[in-house]
Order: sequence, then C-alpha cells, then structure tokens
Amino acid sequence: QVQLVESGGGLVQVGGSLRLSCAISKTITNINHLGWYRRAPGEQRKSVASMGVGGNTNYGDSVKGRVTISRDNAKSQLYLEMSNLKPDDTAVYYCRNVGVTFDYWGQGTQVTVSS
Repeated sequence: QVQLVESGGGLVQVGGSLRLSCAISKTITNINHLGWYRRAPGEQRKSVASMGVGGNTNYGDSVKGRVTISRDNAKSQLYLEMSNLKPDDTAVYYCRNVGVTFDYWGQGTQVTVSS
C-alpha cells in the first residue's frame, strides 16, 4: 500500500505564506499524476493544483497566482508553495497520486488562516 504523508500545515496570518510537503512511499516519475486538494469546513473536497504527465500544471481559479505546485522525483516529494494566504484558504489540504488502476490519498494537513 502506497502512503502519502502531508506536512507543513499550521496557523498563519492573512497575507502569510506556507509550504506544504507530501512524502510519497514509492518512486515517482513524470508520468505520475499528482495533486493537491483541500476541504474547507462544510464544503466538498476541491482541487487546488495538479501536475500531470511531463510536468504540466493546473491550478484552481481561486488560487491562481498565489500557489505553485512542484515535485522532487529523487526524493519522492510533492510540494505546494502558498503565498498571500486568505481566510478562505482555511482547509484541510490533501495530496493525491492517481493513475489508471490506483488512487492514493494522504490523511491531510490543516491550514488555518487568521484575520
């Protein structure tokens, strides 16, 4: 069973920055689809950012320009750099590795943005 473990969440003030990390217990390559999702209180889980084949990236409209997804294949790590954080960014953030025959999720890390 592949494990994904997120870290880096916490309490931050409006306008602050955070870097989330996701450690993946398997070798990752540029053919792996990886992504960050979040679930705010009372809402469904939504995509924040994803990185697909060849490293192409996609970002949710609400975070464009404020977040950057990246990966380090050698370390089997996925990252999410977030800046200019807003109260609406408060959520549990999850990383995901999905393929044709599998769909792995981490347990999530809480991000709380205080005003």
